[in-house]
Amino acid sequence: MNYSTLKKGLAVSFVALMGATSIASAQDSTMTSSSAKVFGGSGQYRTWSLGVNGGVLSPFVIVGGSNDFTNWKPELGYGISLRKQLSHAFGLEGNLFRGKVSGDNEDANASGSVNGIKNFETEIGYAVDLRGVVNIGSVDFLHRENAMNFFVTAGYGAVVYNPKLDGVDKKGTWGDDGDKDYIKEQYIPVGAGVKFKVSDRVSFNLGYTMHFVDADNFDGLYAKGTSKDKFSYGYAGLEFSLGSSSKPNLDWANPLALMYDELKDPTLRQEVEALKNRVANVEKSIEDLKKDSDGDGVSDQFDKCPGTPAGTAVDGSGCPLPKAPEPTTAVSGVTGFETIQFEFNSSVLKTEAYPTLDKLSSVLRENGGKVAVNGYASSEGTAAYNLKLSKDRANSVKTYLVNTGVNASQVATKGNGEANPIASNDTEEGRIQNRRVETARN
Repeated sequence: MNYSTLKKGLAVSFVALMGATSIASAQDSTMTSSSAKVFGGSGQYRTWSLGVNGGVLSPFVIVGGSNDFTNWKPELGYGISLRKQLSHAFGLEGNLFRGKVSGDNEDANASGSVNGIKNFETEIGYAVDLRGVVNIGSVDFLHRENAMNFFVTAGYGAVVYNPKLDGVDKKGTWGDDGDKDYIKEQYIPVGAGVKFKVSDRVSFNLGYTMHFVDADNFDGLYAKGTSKDKFSYGYAGLEFSLGSSSKPNLDWANPLALMYDELKDPTLRQEVEALKNRVANVEKSIEDLKKDSDGDGVSDQFDKCPGTPAGTAVDGSGCPLPKAPEPTTAVSGVTGFETIQFEFNSSVLKTEAYPTLDKLSSVLRENGGKVAVNGYASSEGTAAYNLKLSKDRANSVKTYLVNTGVNASQVATKGNGEANPIASNDTEEGRIQNRRVETARN
């Protein structure tokens, strides 16, 4: 064969690989998002990878066929690879490897030779090829990202080698240029393998490749009636993903699962829309909780008295606090310690109680001292409820006194519930009298 033609063919192949790389690199520069979509293009992924491998070379292949020697000896092979993933399923890979291939006729007969030849050893100076790599494992709907991929490869390459028969170098003469006179031939690599994801950057590969040489002198022997020579390479290696860490590795993306998510899963879309609506409702509720139309410090959601004039003091429900009554002329004969009556199931002060409370307030502010305020209730309802009601009645009296200027520490309150009735709870008249607050100096 013409070696210059072979070199030109390899050059064209690698130029094609670099051209595809330049196009993909231009796409990469336009993509900044790491949110990968199946129709988003390869630019959203890391697509370059560098691999190293080592394994065993053999003159036999798993598809069988004839061989010039009956046995093979395991020999070491090693190499490197550079791959550009062009899509989810396909990439181009350049490979370079070296090693030795050997075999013998030990089992052929008693003498261990055929036609006087016992063994061969072929040194591979180098083998270089360009392969297409097809991922066939990214077809699982259940997993959005794979952890194991199967792949097949096929391509075109060239190998330079130096065979020896029974230790005799068949092409071992030295030329005028001082180089060994290696044989140069084309070959077709065909293989398969599996890769395991170790991390986002590293994968562990196991592979097997058959190399079909376009000659019958790879083992140094032209054997009449046999086909062209071949050899195989079983290897293990590590592959390192190159590129921005913000992008996922295209090797491990599952296009079918991504497409299913994007196009075929109405339930998922409905869930996303429902989630958006819930978020919008929560945001609206928060805004509503913050809204205070009348500016009284109580949000509209909880304001029971909307429209309160600005500057009005309000309670926790947004309603105006009762104003401290203006001082009134003391009612003749009022001491401030008269019994204060309440309506049924109410702790709201009656207006008729104001003169008594005003008098009591005046006494406490002028003379000091402390007062005990005891609340009571009639026997309607449960004892627990009545106890609470009696406490509320006592606190209403205290609030009034404090609002008129009495120091809160001067007033001690206590709820007594149904205890100590001053009239019978069997009659309405008696129950009216029992709904009361009594005050006394403390």
